[in-house]
Amino acid sequence: MKWFDSFFEQKTRMAAQGISRRSALSRIGRAVVGAALILPILPFDRVAREAHAAPKDKRNDDTACEYWRYCALDGWLCTCCGGTISSCPPGTEVSKVTWVGTCHNPNDGRDYLISYNDCCGATSCGRCLCNFNEGERPGYRMGVHNDVNWCMANSNNSYHCTVAAVVGTAESPRAR
Repeated sequence: MKWFDSFFEQKTRMAAQGISRRSALSRIGRAVVGAALILPILPFDRVAREAHAAPKDKRNDDTACEYWRYCALDGWLCTCCGGTISSCPPGTEVSKVTWVGTCHNPNDGRDYLISYNDCCGATSCGRCLCNFNEGERPGYRMGVHNDVNWCMANSNNSYHCTVAAVVGTAESPRAR
């Protein structure tokens, strides 16, 4: 083992004589500058940059709970489950009973009557759950209560998702 110690002692002394503090700092500086040039090329998760981007207007996105038609919806959005905003996904059927809400469209400033129909006949979708209770009334007024399984009148009463179809415009209050 003596040869091992003497070998490393000799190499260490040679390095100490040939490398000054300034040259060590110079090499470290070159490594830092080189790393600064190389790092932007490496693959990084740039999701944080998207977090500071301009927010999307969710009032016009029919897959977001903030979409204007969903002001009284309680359930899974059919737009996330294979259907559209007003039609059920394949393999399901529209409920025979429904609840109605009045929602304000910020794009044209008008109020619309929205029919919330459950799509029945398949297990719950499990995507895009929304729960808004604007204008909801107690359970003894069935037509204005959204916490009911509206598939109860269908032959297969399992709930899948909910659509929000416009059925008319609401009357505006008369100016007095």
